[in-house]
Amino acid sequence: MRPVVFVVMDGVGYGDGGAGDAVSLAKTPNLDNLLATCQNVKLKAHGTAVGLPSDDDMGNSEVGHNALGCGQIYAQGAKLVDESIRSGALFGSDSWHEVVDGCKNGTLHFIGLLSDGNVHSNISHLFELIKGAKKDGVCRVRVHILLDGRDVPATSALDYVNQLEVFLTEMRADDFDCRIASGGGRMKITMDRYEADWGMVERGWSTHVRGEGRGFASAAEAIETYRSEQPGIIDQDLPPFVIVENVEPVGRIQSGDSVVLFNFRGDRALEICRAFDEVGFAKFDRGDVSGITFAGILEYDSDLKIPGRYILPPPDIQNTLSELLVSHGIAQYAVSETQKYGHVTYFWNGNRSGKVSEELETFEEILSDNISFDQAPKMKSREISDKLIAAIESGKYGFLRCNFPNGDMVGHTGSLDATIIGVEAVDEALGRILQAAEKVGAMVIVTADHGNADKMLEKSKSGDMTVRTAHSLNPVPFILWDSQQERKLKDGSFGLANCAATVAELFGLTPPDCWEESMLA
Repeated sequence: MRPVVFVVMDGVGYGDGGAGDAVSLAKTPNLDNLLATCQNVKLKAHGTAVGLPSDDDMGNSEVGHNALGCGQIYAQGAKLVDESIRSGALFGSDSWHEVVDGCKNGTLHFIGLLSDGNVHSNISHLFELIKGAKKDGVCRVRVHILLDGRDVPATSALDYVNQLEVFLTEMRADDFDCRIASGGGRMKITMDRYEADWGMVERGWSTHVRGEGRGFASAAEAIETYRSEQPGIIDQDLPPFVIVENVEPVGRIQSGDSVVLFNFRGDRALEICRAFDEVGFAKFDRGDVSGITFAGILEYDSDLKIPGRYILPPPDIQNTLSELLVSHGIAQYAVSETQKYGHVTYFWNGNRSGKVSEELETFEEILSDNISFDQAPKMKSREISDKLIAAIESGKYGFLRCNFPNGDMVGHTGSLDATIIGVEAVDEALGRILQAAEKVGAMVIVTADHGNADKMLEKSKSGDMTVRTAHSLNPVPFILWDSQQERKLKDGSFGLANCAATVAELFGLTPPDCWEESMLA
């Protein structure tokens, strides 16, 4: 049986070849040669192809790796919450009632990304949660907003703040007090992931919970002030702020209050959940959290039980590719750096923290640098390829997978020049992997989980070109490199979920009936 190597070039899609297409602008001789000489098709990596509500919804790494690893399309994130709101299931859950009961004499706080990017959150869900709270007798609500500028236009924060302020004004009544309490950029506070920078979470804790930080009369005033003080700053990097009245914060979190994290995506939710929930938490001094009723909108990690209380259960993903390969005794290897390690393990394996088989699965994490990715755009591409090549040459594994985060993580910084360097680093690594694969007769699949680096500029409402830091809606490549040219791809309309069956058939295995079809002719 010949090994199969699966390479995910995170955030590398098909752009328009224009001034904002870092993939086309980069020197990528290896990728160019693969596209010119190998079997390849374009895959849909957003919207309904990955379980999101509509094709206006950009894909992301989490749902992308779910689809890659399980071969099926599950209702995800926004769609899951949308359906529960429409059906009323969200407000009928035991956890929702516990949250409401927990703040009968206090305040219900909502923390989350103020955005309609549908990657981590949707502002419409926040509106519905506040409506539900009012209907169920909550008297006081405070909102702690994380500013996006990453999955939506880079300086669009005031648009969302204005929407929220108008909504809150309409909702206020003599028996219902609702206000924004605190906020800050998503890359400055609260939304760290994979334990890369607990300092972000601690700053968020000080801001949201303690009400400590620079005070302003309104969120709009905070944003406008920071922009005037730091020209060119984008929303994700805005410093934290606290809304104050008569010198006092309007929304500290204290005993007798409830808190709901309304982000539906898991990776950047886990650490703030642990800060509220974890017994013996020691990452920073959080103070006394007794008497606070905390819940996430979803369960973000079903194996680690994070959070302990959640309003809606996540998709129950069954029949993954890893399970199929393990059932046939095929050893697997997965590697990436910290920023995407969870994607080739947890998300790939159907939101499972542990392994399907301790004996047959090997996971390796390379620690990411704790600096802005535009400062070191090559990231850990060399180290990832070194580890993967060693695993290929070891002969121990039938299926090997890796993720190169550069196109996504550097793309999110908005730096076109740095992203070009990042894409070129991935291409260099790709060339080395192909050489190693050829020596052992392995087949190589090269694809991506969504676009990003391929669209880094967009027109503003005024018609000017502005920096784009969000994912794109562009398709991504699926390339089958096979030095023995044994297998061909068929024509058709395919998405990320078609990859699992394709891998299975390369091993001569029959895909489960519930999977999307194979792309092999």
